[in-house]
Amino acid sequence: MTDRIEKSIELKAPISRVWQALTDHAEFGSWFGVQLEGPFVPGQVARGRITHPGYDHLTMEVVVQKMEPERYFSFTWHPYAVEPDRDYSGEPSTLIEFRLEKTPTGTLLRTCESGFDKLPPERRDLAFRMNEGGWTAQMENIARHLEHAA
Repeated sequence: MTDRIEKSIELKAPISRVWQALTDHAEFGSWFGVQLEGPFVPGQVARGRITHPGYDHLTMEVVVQKMEPERYFSFTWHPYAVEPDRDYSGEPSTLIEFRLEKTPTGTLLRTCESGFDKLPPERRDLAFRMNEGGWTAQMENIARHLEHAA
């Protein structure tokens, strides 16, 4: 499995609350570590300055794909695009999908990033490895965010 990263976490919050944390651009930014300039709108670019220490000189840019309220949210981006002088626009992007399911104690959040096999060979392994660890951390970040916001 080199083409996709899959993570899931059980969150002790209702779907409506998890949906808000995922799709409200300001709230997403607070747990994800990015200061987005505007809302998530399907078909449009959302961008903002990364606030995570060591990466705060970079801008994150995503293209919102779909938003199906309280069920599914997806966007594309250029994974691990951390070299400030490199133009990533000619590279294929990966697809990030968030799926929400109601559980007896809250919400199951499943996250999948796919499309790594299309990346240039010199970037594929590092992008996959860095994002695999990154998604592990982000699942913990959203859980912590929801606990403190409750």
